Amino acid sequence: MSIRVAGAEELPLLQEIERASGEVFRGFGMGPVADDEPYAIAVLAAYQRAGRAWVSVDEDDRPVAYLIAEEVDGNLHLEQVSVHPAAARRRLGRALIEHAADHAKAAGMPALTLITFTRVPWNAPYYERCGFWGLDDAELTPGLRARRRREAELGLDRWPRVCMRRDL
Repeated sequence: MSIRVAGAEELPLLQEIERASGEVFRGFGMGPVADDEPYAIAVLAAYQRAGRAWVSVDEDDRPVAYLIAEEVDGNLHLEQVSVHPAAARRRLGRALIEHAADHAKAAGMPALTLITFTRVPWNAPYYERCGFWGLDDAELTPGLRARRRREAELGLDRWPRVCMRRDL
């Protein structure tokens, strides 16, 4: 599998990956998360135009996983990492994270950040295995605080969430 920037014509495929990967949340009693609509094409297009919508592609050059990221308070914030269930357990998510880390290092950013669910095995526990650690409230940057507030408004705080960081 290789990683590259998503093409504009592939953005609907990213939505399909997000929908499929979200289905596993149903088994954890998180149906509303599974039902949540993926990012709109216009939102994904902004990441794509900025060169921060990376895809892992199969042997036919078709995206099977993706990561979108943006700069938040001087760090590269991983906004979404999704792997299609048919391509799971191939270390694609980790490869995308390492690709993002390389991008951030090259841009002089000191860290990666993200926000995730604490009690979902493929969320916080997974990211800990990738070198991230949880931040307490006193360690949150203004941008991370703003994101947490927005998540609370959307009802995501219904399940425990954590901001995480990985120094580069």
